[in-house]
Amino acid sequence: FSTLMDLFDSLKAQKSRMLVILDEYQYLKNSGKRNEVDSYMQDVIDHLNASVKLILCGSYITIMRELLEEENPLFGRFTSVIHLEEFNYLESAGFYPKASVRRKIENYAVFGGSPYVLSTLNQSLSLEENIKKLLLPATGLLRIHIENVMLKEIQKAYDTRIFAVIGNGKKRYSEINDLLGTDNNGLLGKQLTNLMDMDAVKQTFPINRPNDKKKCFYVIDDNLMRFYFTFIFGYEGIMARLGADAFFDLYIKDKLLEFISWRFEDIALQYFEIRIRRGLEKNILDLGSFWYDDPATKTNGEFDCVLKTLEGYEFYECKFYKNPMKLAECKKEADQVRKIRNLNCSRIGFICLSGFDFSSDEYRLISGDDLFSMDA
Repeated sequence: FSTLMDLFDSLKAQKSRMLVILDEYQYLKNSGKRNEVDSYMQDVIDHLNASVKLILCGSYITIMRELLEEENPLFGRFTSVIHLEEFNYLESAGFYPKASVRRKIENYAVFGGSPYVLSTLNQSLSLEENIKKLLLPATGLLRIHIENVMLKEIQKAYDTRIFAVIGNGKKRYSEINDLLGTDNNGLLGKQLTNLMDMDAVKQTFPINRPNDKKKCFYVIDDNLMRFYFTFIFGYEGIMARLGADAFFDLYIKDKLLEFISWRFEDIALQYFEIRIRRGLEKNILDLGSFWYDDPATKTNGEFDCVLKTLEGYEFYECKFYKNPMKLAECKKEADQVRKIRNLNCSRIGFICLSGFDFSSDEYRLISGDDLFSMDA
C-alpha cells in the first residue's frame, strides 16, 4: 500500500476474519486538522465488513477520551471501551518473583506499575543501583521515558511545577496556589481538573469527610512520576555536575526510606481493595483516610489506612520496619487511637513489613508476607 488510506480502502472489501490494531492513535489523529482523521475513520468503520474488528489504542488519555464525546465523528461507534490501568503492587511483583518482600515493596514504591518501566529493572542490581542507572543520568532509560513520554502530553498545556509542589506528599489547593505564587483566578483549578482527567493527579477526601473541600488533598498518582518530581525535577544541573553516585548520596539516600514508607500506606489500602474484590473481606462500605478533630485535646490529624464497615471504623497503623513490631508498641499506638473521642472505632490493626514478635486476638496483625499471600 502506498498510503495508510489505501490500506483502509482494501479493508472495506475484506471478508475473512481479521483484527486490525492502530496503536498510539493520537499521532495519526493529530496529523490532520481537527476531527479530519476521525471523520475518515468514521467512514472506514461504517463500511467495514463485519468480519473485520478494529481497535484504536492510545496513551494520551485526553485525546482518546475525545473520541467518546458527542460532537466527535466516532461517537457511538465503539462496542467496547477499556481504560487499561497500570499494575497494582501485587501484579507488579510478577516481574520480580524471587525478590524479597521488602525489595518488592521498594520496587513498586519507586518505579510504580507500568509494564515497560518494570521490564527495564535489573534484578541482579540493588534498588540504589537501578535508580542510579535508570533515573539519574540524562541518558537513563526511565529518565528519557518520563521526560519524553510521560510528561509530553502534560508539558504542552500545564504548569509542571504543580507536580514539583505536590512532590511526595498531599497538598491542599490553597497550598499549591501559594507555593506556585499564582493569582487565585481559577486557572489552577482548571489545570488540576484536567490533570485528574489524565490520571496524572488524584484528588482525595477522608472517607468520613467526603464532601469537605477543606479536607481535599491532591497527590501525584504515579509512583515513578512522584519519585521524579521529589528528587530529580529542578536538580538536573546539579546532577550533571556531581554525577549519579554523589547526587544519590547527598540528595536521595537519607530521604528514600521516608519516600518508600509513605507509599507503603498506599500499598496497605491496595491490599484491602484486592481482598474486597476477591470476596475475602465482607461488609466493607468504604476505605481510605480518616480525618479527626478532637476539641477536648485540641488536636487534629489524619489516619491513612481506615476501613468503614457496618460496625464502625477499623484503623490500621502501617510500619515499614526492618524488625518485627513488639506488643508494647502496638498497645501504645492503640491507646493513642482510643483516646481520640468520637472515632466510632470497631477494630484496631497493624501492618508491619517485618511482622510481629507476638500473636493477638485483640488486634488484627498483617505482615509483609501477608500482603503477597492473600490467604483467606
